[in-house]
Amino acid sequence: MPAVPRPSVLFVTDLAYEARGRRYCDEDIGLTARLREDFDLALCHPRDAAALLDGFDAVVVRNSGPVLHDQEAYDAFRARASELGTRVYNPLTGRGDMAGKQYLVDLSRAGYPVIPTVDRAADLGLLPHADGYVVKPKLGADSVGLRFVTTPELDPGADGTLLVQPRIDFRYEVSFYYVDHDFQYALHAPDPERRWVLEPYEPSTADLAFARSFVEWNTLEHGIQRVDACRTADGGLLLVELEDLNPYLSLDRVAAPVREAFVTRMTRSLRDLLA
Repeated sequence: MPAVPRPSVLFVTDLAYEARGRRYCDEDIGLTARLREDFDLALCHPRDAAALLDGFDAVVVRNSGPVLHDQEAYDAFRARASELGTRVYNPLTGRGDMAGKQYLVDLSRAGYPVIPTVDRAADLGLLPHADGYVVKPKLGADSVGLRFVTTPELDPGADGTLLVQPRIDFRYEVSFYYVDHDFQYALHAPDPERRWVLEPYEPSTADLAFARSFVEWNTLEHGIQRVDACRTADGGLLLVELEDLNPYLSLDRVAAPVREAFVTRMTRSLRDLLA
């Protein structure tokens, strides 16, 4: 009998992208080496994805860098994937960073435990008093365009394009990593000045309930999500970002059994998407 063909996967990544404190290329080289055990797999740069995706059963978007650096190519990829009905991992229906940072405004208005966020000059009075404030583009990433101010300010002409948040006095940042809706591991940065010097973190039941509330809000059936939060001076958690497009996984910071369990769960998730 002829061999049953294996699913084919186009893995979108930018191996040359230089990220502060992170080795995108190392992570994706290791991840694709494992995924090849279950899928016929090819790598491509995000600028090439739209032209290539119709030759594969699924497309995995991983460490491709902020899409704002290749916005035209990313828009073309989304349009082509929609036209062909291509299975994309993560699915392109994410409500977190995949769609910009409007979700921070929406969640703040809805009373979720997030850093207070507004995007209109008329709403600046809703922000709590702080020693300083952050102004950043709603479609930003990797701190591009971010600036610090002493008083909250926003030109009415910039309504809807910029976010304003108070600078939070926090003890450390912590990230929770999920595949589908299943928690995989958590990492934290004990030193607030060294965001990507991460150590394993054992979350409490309350921590996991906090993270899961945002994963469930996002309603993605399949895919990888990273819930980034900060531990405030009073001991609570506030959401910093919900990364649902191509979150860096820091797999080099977890033990080998944890890394293996993650790839196994991701493989099953991909197979479920293709089913």
